[in-house]
Amino acid sequence: MSGGSLKIAAPGPMLSVQDLGRPGLAAQGLSRGGALDPLALWEAAALLGMSRPAAGIEMPGMGGRFSVSARMRIALTGAPMRASIDGRPVPWHAVHALSPGEVLSIGGATSGTTGYLTPGGGIASDPVLGSRATHLAAGIGAPLQDGDVLPTGQDSDAAAPPSVLRVDDRFEGGPVRILPGPQTALFSEDQIRAFEAASFTRGARSNRQAIQMQTEAEPIWHRAAGGMASEPIQVGDIQITGDGTPFVLGAECQTIGGYPRIGSIHPEDLPRLVQAGPRARLSFRFAAPSPLPDGPERLRALRRALTPLLRDPATIPDLLSYQLISGVTAGDELERD
Repeated sequence: MSGGSLKIAAPGPMLSVQDLGRPGLAAQGLSRGGALDPLALWEAAALLGMSRPAAGIEMPGMGGRFSVSARMRIALTGAPMRASIDGRPVPWHAVHALSPGEVLSIGGATSGTTGYLTPGGGIASDPVLGSRATHLAAGIGAPLQDGDVLPTGQDSDAAAPPSVLRVDDRFEGGPVRILPGPQTALFSEDQIRAFEAASFTRGARSNRQAIQMQTEAEPIWHRAAGGMASEPIQVGDIQITGDGTPFVLGAECQTIGGYPRIGSIHPEDLPRLVQAGPRARLSFRFAAPSPLPDGPERLRALRRALTPLLRDPATIPDLLSYQLISGVTAGDELERD
């Protein structure tokens, strides 16, 4: 059911519609795609009271200006960005009501790399192969342009009070767990120890297909790929190129590759890696596999972290219209009579 539309003005570079992607199509040559930080879409679902994540707008580094044709809630998740509604600053990791005539302005990220905007009914564009996600490498969809108008679904609870989500800081780097993979045994113990001891930062050769890892350490984990057959690869795999540079495969990676893979990022730590900016330090530690929460379990945990969003009275233009204490009024009853 259509709930209205969302209009975009002055978008930052490479804004796109993203959901959880298209899993299960690797055999047909199409990687999953979808949000670089899927956790941000789960956070939006918790804020909006949804049973599962909906399609939203992925904003790498910079947002834009947004307006709506009908009143709806807007969830802001992922990397914190400067945001305001009609010039009034609003907090991130929160859900806000947006009415026709108001403008939500989103500037640059204050930490992390990628923010997300999810309307209360989700983006309701036509699905392709079961998903609304833009897949730039496969030519499905395109970056959003100035003046684009996106259909939105019906916001099931547009009148719900605003709330804010307490989130763990995953936007400044830190330790990242690695799971052993089918080629980990090709690397020696000394190479594994050196890889774990090194400190890495995000390189300039990073995009939705892969994230380059740079280090000042000697890359003794280099391993020649001569004679290796191409094998299936997936998001999170860490490929070691010919000069020893690690690349972590992203949402739009190829489905087969021939570089040696030292391991794969633990799925629960992938958001920390993709949200690490160019100055954030990352380190890797091998860990044993652990059970992953299913969707309902994840939503329950996130909803426990929700709290009401307390508004600053100084930013409420119609404050006197609220009956804050029984018997206290705006003082204009006699004039109205």
